[in-house]
Amino acid sequence: MARLYLIRHGRPSSTWGGHDDDPGLDEAGDLQARAARDWLLSRPAAERPKLVVSSPLRRCRETALPTAEALGVNMEIDPGVGEIPTPNALGPAERGPWLQNAFQGTWKAIQGDFDYDVWRGDIAASLVARGDTAVFSHFVAINAVVSRLLGIEEVLAFRPDHCSITVLETDGRTLSLIQQGAEAATGVL
Repeated sequence: MARLYLIRHGRPSSTWGGHDDDPGLDEAGDLQARAARDWLLSRPAAERPKLVVSSPLRRCRETALPTAEALGVNMEIDPGVGEIPTPNALGPAERGPWLQNAFQGTWKAIQGDFDYDVWRGDIAASLVARGDTAVFSHFVAINAVVSRLLGIEEVLAFRPDHCSITVLETDGRTLSLIQQGAEAATGVL
């Protein structure tokens, strides 16, 4: 079985509705990214990632970079592990309240232009084909995978902290949850 690591990005320099639509990491986020790299590199050789995949958003790319550099590999950018799509009718200021409402419900009940239950299935399916990979993603995308693997319909399966590392295994056909990453003591932000 191949190991797969889902890593939430480090702490960004701004949050929903902030001054930057695609913020990078703040100083704490930089430290978290290096700590995630060190943890990944400390795995036994058979469990160490050999590939690095990142959401296209800057906070994920910056979190993934130290690991990619340490492994001597190019980072693959995959929109499929990016943020949950926002309904087309909503502006940036409305995204936060929309997400907060979505967090209270189930995947099938999320209102928007997309079938969010299909979206979570697509993320999980894309991961099955990967092995020995570190995937740098987002709070909701990680919940999409974990909730599916736990067989629950609620959007929030858990609250992954910044640089939380969730461990999965795949045989190329199935995906298994080995260990949930560390949870945040406070909300998503």
